[in-house]
Amino acid sequence: MRDYESRFTGIDGALVVDIRGIDANDTNAMRLDLLSKGVRVTVVKNALARKAFEGGDLAALAPALSGPSALAYGGESVVNVARELVAWAKKIGDLELKGAVLDGQYFDGEAGVKRLSDFPTREEAQAKVVQLVLSPGANVLGAAKGGGGRILGIVKQIQEKLEAGETIQKVG
Repeated sequence: MRDYESRFTGIDGALVVDIRGIDANDTNAMRLDLLSKGVRVTVVKNALARKAFEGGDLAALAPALSGPSALAYGGESVVNVARELVAWAKKIGDLELKGAVLDGQYFDGEAGVKRLSDFPTREEAQAKVVQLVLSPGANVLGAAKGGGGRILGIVKQIQEKLEAGETIQKVG
């Protein structure tokens, strides 16, 4: 159990899969591909995993820890891990997606893992926030370039005349 505690300490998101029934070549190809993306797949003993996860971020995985189980974790985020495993499940029909956890929230079964894979990653969410923050500025710039651009042109002409020492007459 100490091995599990030390190995999984600090991990806040993971998936549980069943890789039983997948032929060795497909298993090796999947593991190597995932490892190249920083994702580890570790076969676990359910009772030991449940005990080691108690009180931690992975405790919510308890419902998925029945039957043959492997824990997939790592990568840039658990969302990326879910995306990778959903793609592999399409390639390998025998890969069972049992459940996932992200920040203590449990995603049950294949439907839950697929739902998690649709979430934005932290980087994607940050980019969206930046885009939303910058969009009002883009709207102002667009208005200045559009009809408001004519007003800016008139202001520029007034400025040039004043700088040249000319007087501006009142209209109307």
